[in-house]
Amino acid sequence: MKQYSVIVTGAASGIGKATAEHLHAEGALLTLTDVDAKGLQRMERRLKGVHVLAGDVADEDHVKETVAAARKTFGGVHGIVCNAGIMKRTPVEKLSLVDWQRVLGVNLTQSFLFAKHGAAALRRTGGTLVLITSTRGFMSEPDTEAYMASKGGLFALAHALAISLGPKVRVNAIAPGWIDVDNEKLRAKDHAQHPVGRVGVPGDVAESVLFLLDKKRSGFITGQTLVVDGGMTRKMIYVE
Repeated sequence: MKQYSVIVTGAASGIGKATAEHLHAEGALLTLTDVDAKGLQRMERRLKGVHVLAGDVADEDHVKETVAAARKTFGGVHGIVCNAGIMKRTPVEKLSLVDWQRVLGVNLTQSFLFAKHGAAALRRTGGTLVLITSTRGFMSEPDTEAYMASKGGLFALAHALAISLGPKVRVNAIAPGWIDVDNEKLRAKDHAQHPVGRVGVPGDVAESVLFLLDKKRSGFITGQTLVVDGGMTRKMIYVE
């Protein structure tokens, strides 16, 4: 992916960090953003040549600045990975409108803003937009309405944008399942819930991002949501 310019959001940790590392190893030119300024500085020291901007992806001015910086620094934008996300686990009766709007702002509005302000740059390069949703867009846990709504919205937004921005720009989503981003103390039964025999790691999603960004390997795929969950959503689980 040499001379291939990619923006990655939420790049200071978890899936975003792994995605940035995988892209850097492939020679991509990276513009990284996150609210975690210190985490971005660590990424900047580790991955030579990356450009970092700390800020809020729900803020339109920051999104415009990020796209403009990628164009100025690297001469264009070939890919945007909208990965940043947050969750607030609160009973719906107690969920404030402010918290509801904040979760949707970061998780869903982010992708709208990068599509809005990045579309022209992506059209010039025949580029690709990848949205990170979740299998929780299709299945739920209690007290996670804002998160589930935002992730379900990304599923629909991906195919809507694919139609609006095609044929020049491809748009797809990835729905990770259980991904161990915090080095959890996992049990044998946690792994056993997955038909592949293990819980996922951030690199599993990063590899899928690289696949969808690569026009040679996935150029006939757009408007789709790729489920990366070790088969967990296909397994019926009975509580004994």
